[in-house]
Amino acid sequence: MIRALTFALALLSTQVSAIEVSGPVRMMDGDTFAIGGQVIRLHGVDAFENGQDCTKGGRSYNCGATALNALRGLVGTDTVHCSGTVFDDYDRLIGVCHAGAVDLSAALVRAGYGLAYVEFSDDYVGEEREAEAAGRGAWAGEFVPPWTFRANGWANAAQEAPDRQCPIKGNINSKGERIYHAPWSRSYRRTKINTAKGERWFCDEAQARAAGWRAPYR
Repeated sequence: MIRALTFALALLSTQVSAIEVSGPVRMMDGDTFAIGGQVIRLHGVDAFENGQDCTKGGRSYNCGATALNALRGLVGTDTVHCSGTVFDDYDRLIGVCHAGAVDLSAALVRAGYGLAYVEFSDDYVGEEREAEAAGRGAWAGEFVPPWTFRANGWANAAQEAPDRQCPIKGNINSKGERIYHAPWSRSYRRTKINTAKGERWFCDEAQARAAGWRAPYR
């Protein structure tokens, strides 16, 4: 449970020489994407989750989808270049990534589509203060920090899972692709697990990846 609630970005990580990765991206959420076979988690930012709603003017909207679309807009058709020296517990490279001259982490925080992830880095605190002062993005309304949203989602999902320690859903889609859905995933609620088909439950994302499941692309 502790590993899940800290979202496994607790960098019990592997330090390596700088790794450079470049290429077109396959989006996963507002701060995570894949380049080739390498999944990359943007350094220093925690974007709103795909399944997360925020409010503005008394109305609810999917701020996770907004964050994902913002990242898509920042990348456009550019090749993305990432550099990092740390892998997290899920074998994701923690990368400082640029599309052209744009630092993607800085741009997301400055626009209010994610928060400075101060548990791990204070590199983008200035951008967050700027976004808050200007009322940009989610700062124009009310929101729950994404790390709190994940913790709450995990706790709620645990109440319904066969094993309360293992609420991640390992689905096999119609193409035979093995895709896991964490409790903060947009598709989590509508995903049903049929163990007779080989689908299963996981206790954390590292376990799911090790078993051959991947996070959903968007």
